[in-house]
Amino acid sequence: MATIKVRFRTSIVSGKEGLVYYQVIKDRVSRHLRTNYQLFEYEWKERAKEPHTTNEGRRNHLKIIEELIDWDIKRFKCIIERFDSKHIKYTADDIILAFKERAYELSLFSYMQRIIEQFRQIGKYRTSETYISTLKSFMQFREGKDVLFEEIDSSMMQMYEAYLSKKWLTKNSISFYMRILRAVYNRIVREELIYDLKPFKHVYTGIDKTKKRAISLELIKKIKTLDLLPYSSQDFARDMFLFSFYTRGMSFIDMAYLKKINLSNGTLSYYRRKTGKQLFIRWEKCMQEIVSKYNNPLSEYLLPIIKPTNKDERRQYQNAMYLINKKLKILGIKIGCQLPLTMYVARHSWASIARDKNIPISIISEGMGHNSELTTQIYLASLDTKIVDNANLKILKDL
Repeated sequence: MATIKVRFRTSIVSGKEGLVYYQVIKDRVSRHLRTNYQLFEYEWKERAKEPHTTNEGRRNHLKIIEELIDWDIKRFKCIIERFDSKHIKYTADDIILAFKERAYELSLFSYMQRIIEQFRQIGKYRTSETYISTLKSFMQFREGKDVLFEEIDSSMMQMYEAYLSKKWLTKNSISFYMRILRAVYNRIVREELIYDLKPFKHVYTGIDKTKKRAISLELIKKIKTLDLLPYSSQDFARDMFLFSFYTRGMSFIDMAYLKKINLSNGTLSYYRRKTGKQLFIRWEKCMQEIVSKYNNPLSEYLLPIIKPTNKDERRQYQNAMYLINKKLKILGIKIGCQLPLTMYVARHSWASIARDKNIPISIISEGMGHNSELTTQIYLASLDTKIVDNANLKILKDL
């Protein structure tokens, strides 16, 4: 059985701060691990073996030391429990070595930061951004205090779910964060760094029916006929919205990275950045009008979203998306649209209008580059109850 004791060593220089260190004992062999936690001897309570916050001016400093010591002790205990669970022989030196070298294998924040860096290294920037968003949210919930793997349980996840609900997040937004955390947790389990405690058993991780984000063909026409100053920011936003709609609801990131070489012999071909699926779109006059309007002979890109500069391409795309969506919301108000107009609405609208024209879901799914019809169903606006009632009436008439 291994034990950990917190010790304090006074400075040999009078009036100077001393250091906290840990004594690791295993099989009667004792090893010391020095920390960089400094405090004065009078601030250390010998009996309690913890900092004593007597001086008001040092209260915050000593409080931080208390929390760091508490965190270190938890890590030591986790290391010892893992060694014991594997039924292998280990020493005090092994405990200290594991403490120094494998910190990321013990705490969630460090582990997720390592995963995020791995995603960046292999070019999965969008995935890394979703993990960053989740980590920031969970860190806010924890008030910046990291959590050991063993501490992640059902109670903690339910508290996090309640925290997100109080921030007025939708069920799908809450589920988004939960699914990311669950993916990280499952990875930890697969790496045999922890036993599966089923912490997500009692929280929502499904996909709720989304609010309608599609508009009618009549509103699309209103957007197209708006009297806007040519080449203004609103005019540009309108053109990008229409181009997405014209190209079967092409996602904005795919639009941004379209190159002139993707257009050949009357066909636009490209690979979806999200799924890697290749799509072919017949080139139409309305598409060419927009491309010709913004043609830049010096650029390899089809649209002026990413410009031929030395600036980061992804940052250009993100900034452009933000500005375009901001202008689209203004256009939405002008046409009396009841929902915030964004580039995403163009994609949803194409799918919904295609469905209303009785185009099979399988064809809509293919046109949008979805990997399954289930994904397409999420995009489609909810069926009007009148449609269901009319279908029921047809059945009843046959009775």
